[in-house]
Amino acid sequence: MKNFSFLASLLILLVLLVSHCLEAEAQVCRPSGKIRGIKPPPGECNQENYSDCCVQGKLYTTYKCSPQVSTHTKAVLTLNSFQKGGDGGGPSECDNKYHSDDIPVVALSTGWYNKGGRCLNNITISANGQSVNAMVVDECDSTMGCDDDHDYQPPCANNIVDASKAVWEALGVPSDDWGDLDITWGSNKFPLEKTALHEILYIAHSCNTAEHQASQHKKIDREKEKGRMKNFSFLASLLILLVLLVAHCLEAEAQVCRPSGKIRGIKPPPGECNQENYSDCCVQGKLYTTYKCSPQVSTHTKAVLTLNSFQKDGDGGGPSECDNKYHSDDIPVVALSTGWYNKGGRCLNNITISANGRSVNAMVVDECDSTMGCDDDHDYQPPCANNIVDASKAVWEALGVPSDDWGDLDITWSDA
Repeated sequence: MKNFSFLASLLILLVLLVSHCLEAEAQVCRPSGKIRGIKPPPGECNQENYSDCCVQGKLYTTYKCSPQVSTHTKAVLTLNSFQKGGDGGGPSECDNKYHSDDIPVVALSTGWYNKGGRCLNNITISANGQSVNAMVVDECDSTMGCDDDHDYQPPCANNIVDASKAVWEALGVPSDDWGDLDITWGSNKFPLEKTALHEILYIAHSCNTAEHQASQHKKIDREKEKGRMKNFSFLASLLILLVLLVAHCLEAEAQVCRPSGKIRGIKPPPGECNQENYSDCCVQGKLYTTYKCSPQVSTHTKAVLTLNSFQKDGDGGGPSECDNKYHSDDIPVVALSTGWYNKGGRCLNNITISANGRSVNAMVVDECDSTMGCDDDHDYQPPCANNIVDASKAVWEALGVPSDDWGDLDITWSDA
């Protein structure tokens, strides 16, 4: 009986652990595709609120989903104008109307927009120790972009709440800091549904209750003993399944790397910011997220392959950090995001990159800086994302990727 009680208690603890892990898993939303950037025609792409404009030929990731909604859904608040003539473009999708920027209204990333399911309903946005209710009036399209309908701006990320200035004011954010803010939001209209975890907790509770009641009887017949053994066997099997689930969830948890800060964009001086390989240039006043970490390295570490020139006068800037030298683009070399670069710990070592049914070994020669950017040392380009393998053209060729598709590719890598 003590063993049975211990197992039931252990089951409850595991359920709580699984619940935590599943929260990390819920934050994982896989890309649905890519679109190729188109340079905006003259006079297009309104940058009123630090909006990015599409870069000719650059590949942009699209999403049909967003992280799972909870009572405290993590998101990034951005700034948008919903007025006529603002950078929001046409009238709002929910009601085909424009809205004053003095009213708290928002657009949600495609997954959260839910095909209009949240239209004209309020959500509660919390940050900076304050909260505000705002009405959903539009979609921040994560599936399309770089065309006239989207003002030649890239697709929206999958975790965006794009808000009028009234929202920023209500949250007490100084106007100099408007543009990019980590928030949480919730919606009473879409409460959390009862999950399998609730059922498991109920089973565990029932088992404890049954065990407690049974202990009140000094004599237990053989049939009840058999039934108890069956329950014990069931819980043991369930325990094994939960352990496997925890292992899967912990893998998702390992992919979570939290931002370390923000930096404010500076407009590149004339002739600066080399866009040879579809590089983004910093936008004046725009806030960019920085990272000191990267997702955990495994034998198949998921990453995004980008294109860089390590030659003199290429878009890679100065000589490589590992050896203070330039490197021919005909040699497979890479720069890694700050966390993976590991303070130079992988310098001049090979990694194995796999994609497109092929693999190639490439030498680490530089850091793709996730902690800084938008200055002369970084060619006025934004900080690197935390999951980047920035590679020479030799890597792309070795993976058999057609040159028209160079720029942005989902890969896996490992230490060679």
